[in-house]
Amino acid sequence: MIKYVTAEEAVSVIQSGDRVFIQGAAATPTRLINAMAARAPELKHVEVVHLHTEGPAPYAVPGMEESFRANCLFMAANMRTAVNEGRADNMTIHLVDVPTLFRRGILPIDVAMVHVSPPDKHGFVTLGTSVDTARAAVQTAKHVIAQVNPNMPRTHGDGFVHVSKFHALVQVNDPLPEHKIDDNDPTAELIAGHIAGVIEDGATLQMGIGAIPDLVLKKLANHKDLGIHTEMFSDGIIDLVYKGVITNNRKKTHPGKIVAGFANGTKKLWDFMDDNPLIAMCDIAYVNDTAVIRKNPRVTAINSCIEVDLTGQISADSIGTRMFSGVGGQVDFIRGAALSEGGKPIIALASSTKKGESKIVPTLKLGAGVVTTRAQVNYVATEWGIVQLFGLNNRQRAEALTKIAHPDHREALDKATFERFGRRTW
Repeated sequence: MIKYVTAEEAVSVIQSGDRVFIQGAAATPTRLINAMAARAPELKHVEVVHLHTEGPAPYAVPGMEESFRANCLFMAANMRTAVNEGRADNMTIHLVDVPTLFRRGILPIDVAMVHVSPPDKHGFVTLGTSVDTARAAVQTAKHVIAQVNPNMPRTHGDGFVHVSKFHALVQVNDPLPEHKIDDNDPTAELIAGHIAGVIEDGATLQMGIGAIPDLVLKKLANHKDLGIHTEMFSDGIIDLVYKGVITNNRKKTHPGKIVAGFANGTKKLWDFMDDNPLIAMCDIAYVNDTAVIRKNPRVTAINSCIEVDLTGQISADSIGTRMFSGVGGQVDFIRGAALSEGGKPIIALASSTKKGESKIVPTLKLGAGVVTTRAQVNYVATEWGIVQLFGLNNRQRAEALTKIAHPDHREALDKATFERFGRRTW
């Protein structure tokens, strides 16, 4: 018989000086986080390691500095202020490499806190919506504690864990956090149209969350035999599966299956994922491996960015020196798609900010990080069109990118191009 304990009892295993891993995205173990944060008066120098988490981060609020310090491997809005105010840290790392930190003991985990589906008749739970880096943390941590939730979908793939692996289980019945996409965005609609126009039948898609990926998927209803191999997916795939557009039949790895590391979406998605053998939730060291990605046909990878300079350098994790998110899996899939036969790596962005500033710039902001180098960039799409930079020299790249910049900024970009590269007369 499985014995459940309270969240307070479960987190009692955490000691001062420990490194604690927190599962992320929709699987963020909120009850355990809150119980850990409540122990602040008695804990000192606990390092909290995680990717993007949902909900509040009480261990990172002002006043917690002596008890906890977060080390973000990818951050969401709940950590930006703490990182940029110096109360937390962030690490620049490709998503594919995160499990290596745990498995090689570079960041040994003392306690892993996860959020799992209920045990089946054989005693196995699953890591549900986020297998990604959680699998490596669970495999290597000295102690593993979990909140068990009937609302967490039981998922197939790499995320099965036997209850004997856990040092404490906490029973909860909480709804998972939901991401509802507002796709009433005319700019995103135009960008999606340009991207959908270059997606071929039989393509294998990598698409993230947000209005642009969701709108792209809505424009693919007449396509055939699309596949999914992606670090994450959202609700947008569901209708295409039911319509027979996403079949995964032409994939070379896991033919017939959707492969991903984690998911973010709504209850509709959790219901779709639950006990669905169509979906394989896998270790991110496998999902994001370029050697695996490239085996699939026509991999079309769609990723966003903050800024692109006239030579194609992509800043996606920071606004100048201010950290915004992380490297994530962008480079993993941009390169994997480029190596795939017929692959199309695509960077998508609005041509200007809400303040009217151009996102296509002569040079990146001072201190901005280059996530994807100009040598790795292929397609770039804005609401004004889509251009292919592969095979172009730097002057030609600047000219091509200027054509898809906002008209208000093209003259200034033309001038910057001339000053930097000159202009061909023949």
